[in-house]
Amino acid sequence: MELKKNIYDLLKNIVGESYIFTDEETRNHYGHDETEDYVFPPSVVLKPANAKEISEILKVANEFYIPVTPIGARTGLSGGALCVQKGIGLSMERLNKIIEIDEKNLQVTVEPAVITQVLRETVLEKNLSYPVDPSSQGSCWIGGNVAENAGGARALKYGVTKDYVLNLEVVLPNGEIIWTGANTLKNSTGYNLTQLMVGSEGTLGVITKIVLKLIPANKHNVLLLVPFYKSTQACEAVSAIFRAGIVPSALEFMERDALEWTMRYVDGVSVPIKDKIQAHLLIEVDGNYPEILMQEAEKILEVVENYEIDEVLFADSEEQKNALWKMRRAVGEAVKSNSIYKEEDTVVPRYELPALLNGIKAIGIKYGFQSVCYGHAGDGNLHVNIIKGDLSDEKWNKEVPKGIREIFELTVALKGTLSGEHGIGYVQKNYMDIAFSKSHLELMESIKRVFDANHILNPGKIFPDEEV
Repeated sequence: MELKKNIYDLLKNIVGESYIFTDEETRNHYGHDETEDYVFPPSVVLKPANAKEISEILKVANEFYIPVTPIGARTGLSGGALCVQKGIGLSMERLNKIIEIDEKNLQVTVEPAVITQVLRETVLEKNLSYPVDPSSQGSCWIGGNVAENAGGARALKYGVTKDYVLNLEVVLPNGEIIWTGANTLKNSTGYNLTQLMVGSEGTLGVITKIVLKLIPANKHNVLLLVPFYKSTQACEAVSAIFRAGIVPSALEFMERDALEWTMRYVDGVSVPIKDKIQAHLLIEVDGNYPEILMQEAEKILEVVENYEIDEVLFADSEEQKNALWKMRRAVGEAVKSNSIYKEEDTVVPRYELPALLNGIKAIGIKYGFQSVCYGHAGDGNLHVNIIKGDLSDEKWNKEVPKGIREIFELTVALKGTLSGEHGIGYVQKNYMDIAFSKSHLELMESIKRVFDANHILNPGKIFPDEEV
């Protein structure tokens, strides 16, 4: 849709001439995220400075039925920030302040465009921790983390974004500004609107301030890299470690291809991989007492030695630890640089990981595609990268989606679900019928209508197309 001059003038008066853009280059820049090769330029890009300006923008959009898509750092992998119905691309980049670190109550109040890693490093200077650490933490924003309920490597011990959000300032689609809860650790006062907003992918309101819980920082960690001759045994070992009484701070799974591609992509990272090694587990334990951590590491070794493994690498310096984490966090980018791909974000109970991995490989054989798998195995979250390689466009566009549907059907059959941390957004919405009944989806759509009667906020996301 194209904006009429009177609407353009209204929006310009709200944000100022310096913060409204209609040129093609800017619209294209804000029209994509990291989801495959999709580009959906908005009709106009706005860069508001605060909640009040966002309120005025939404009042105009609501009156004239103009789609509004909140845009964060554009690191998403499900198309949540794509302006699929054009309209207003609402860039949140100017709301980028850490407003207050409350050391007495172990809380921090931030605006949505604060970079996750910047927040983590800032509170660490005060010996505090915000432990949620998505792989894109160096570029993603807290607001997007809240919108997608982001996780990361340390979610299995410390939880995901929802576990740290105490309160939110939100601009509703009609322009009203509300706080969703209270800055308290317990709150049993009415419906939990705060947690309803977390993971809602920008479809219910625009988040403008976030109050997060912090925890004391741990001082020490031990990191191990364990090579397995069989991928399924690596998956089996995950559950066995927990059953042995150990709760790692991180437990990551990487197939051989994922490691080899990443080492070619990232300078200064090298891990020898012997022939026939199929997968690795990257395992971290953390705490304040080194002797206890070494006991836990020894217990982990006792567990993994029950499987066909090669020599375990103990990271013996901060430099080596950082190199291993750099390698793990770069896997997604390495796969993307190697080939056109589709990434699915499956999650199952961790004991079901071997069945999920075996099923994915069988489905790949059936439909003729290669998959590279890695992810946060400790909480059952497996990222499935489907590689186009030499597949024809016809097979890629017609056969691969059938295979993806079967992967999701398998995931749900294993008592899992479609996404662990990337969200549904644009690319997964037409698989929602696998995870939810018609009644489930109608209930969700009813909630959407209560918040957004005119369906202006991030339309075209989460809910399946009518013909599906």
